[in-house]
Amino acid sequence: RGEDIAGRERHEIARAGMGVKTQVPSLFDGLSVHENLWLALRTVRSSRDRETKIDEVMERVGIGALRHGILGRMAHGQRQLVELAMVVASDPELVLLDEPAAGMTDGEVERLASIIRDLNRSHTVVVVEHDMQFIRMIADFVTVFHQGRILVEGPVGEVLANPVVRDVYLGKKHAA
Repeated sequence: RGEDIAGRERHEIARAGMGVKTQVPSLFDGLSVHENLWLALRTVRSSRDRETKIDEVMERVGIGALRHGILGRMAHGQRQLVELAMVVASDPELVLLDEPAAGMTDGEVERLASIIRDLNRSHTVVVVEHDMQFIRMIADFVTVFHQGRILVEGPVGEVLANPVVRDVYLGKKHAA
């Protein structure tokens, strides 16, 4: 919609229809997953509607078994999924994910990729990520930035095979 979000507060960004998941989860460690989602949905007036939405989001992200777990006691990958659920709960038009696979196990990354592919069926999803294997799992089309400018964009396979991309990200010896 052409809105500049630089310097805006997270709640203002959310109000503009964007959900943002940062690289480092920002959660309430002393609360349960359910309580964190309850707070994320504080704008939903009806308690019944809020509970229904929490159940739907937990199912969609696959964290139902964590419902009563305290965030501060959870593994990093679980925390990443809870924060993703909090973003999804607000039903944004645009979902921005910053390094969503960082610090996750291979199994967690595969699960996350499946969730993101599903999410992309109903939302526009933009992912900032350095893990090219993960990008292959979730994307058909990619844009590679270097020093604040678009370096190359296109189908994921072509872009990842591009010698310029390989040179910039892997070093000249890998470009051959």
